[in-house]
Amino acid sequence: MRRIRKPFVVCLLAFVLLAPTVVHAEDPPFVDWTSLLPGLTAGYDPSSENLCKKGHENCVHAVVREMTDRFDGLSEECDFDSMFALTYLRTTEEYHRFWHEGHFVEPNWLNHYDAVFGEYYFRAHDAWQSGNRSAVPAAWKVAFEASDRKQVSGMGSIFLGMNAHINRDLPFVLASIGMVKPDGTSRKADHDTVNQFLNRISDAVFPEAAARFDPTVDDNNIPGTTWDDLAQFQAIPAWREMAWRNAELLVSAPNDAARALVAASIETYAATVAQSLKLTFGYNFLSSFKATDRDAYCRAHHNDV
Repeated sequence: MRRIRKPFVVCLLAFVLLAPTVVHAEDPPFVDWTSLLPGLTAGYDPSSENLCKKGHENCVHAVVREMTDRFDGLSEECDFDSMFALTYLRTTEEYHRFWHEGHFVEPNWLNHYDAVFGEYYFRAHDAWQSGNRSAVPAAWKVAFEASDRKQVSGMGSIFLGMNAHINRDLPFVLASIGMVKPDGTSRKADHDTVNQFLNRISDAVFPEAAARFDPTVDDNNIPGTTWDDLAQFQAIPAWREMAWRNAELLVSAPNDAARALVAASIETYAATVAQSLKLTFGYNFLSSFKATDRDAYCRAHHNDV
């Protein structure tokens, strides 16, 4: 079976996912949460009646339900996109646990951040599924096409989704939600605090993904140690830092033309990384575990817990 070299995986696991979890009994009935956050550019406003714009925890619960519903559908179909959907969902759940531990200075801003970030993924996936390809960013096109054509391994599916969401989406999300507080101080401390809970994710997500969808996902794990996960994690803060700096460039651009150049640079970089990931993780004549094997394994195990 072909193995992905560990150093390469360490360098490429530069992804970030943000989101919430835990569904409580007292939660209100689920509604179409996306209608609560129109336009994707509404900045954080704690006085707003809009649950998502004000960063209310009920919006977090609604986002998790939306993510769960989408993942369940992809899982039942053994869609290759289920790998990223699972990763995002589990990261979302970890975010919510971390949020409840009281680590953030502006917890409601993080909830708003979470909702807008999630909507970027939902919108791209919905546009792809509906055939509106012109509305799908280039990095996401590579990811979705690779899934539809079953061109990459399970780890490749995860990486392609992570690249599109962190390298492409996150700078635009940050630029739209307000990077400074009303008093003019930066919100970067909370953005950086997210790195702490992301450190917990891969040790749990990869074994589950391997058990349910693709047993090659955890081929790089070193039994009896978490040092491999620590090494993989080191790429994440670097990519998140780059996203913040790109968002600063978007916000500080002196005019629309300059802002367009920054946006084009973000799109080009994410698309280029996507092509590299597709090549690296693509099935080829050296792959002993192929797309047909992944399909068969998923049909037998996707409901395993």
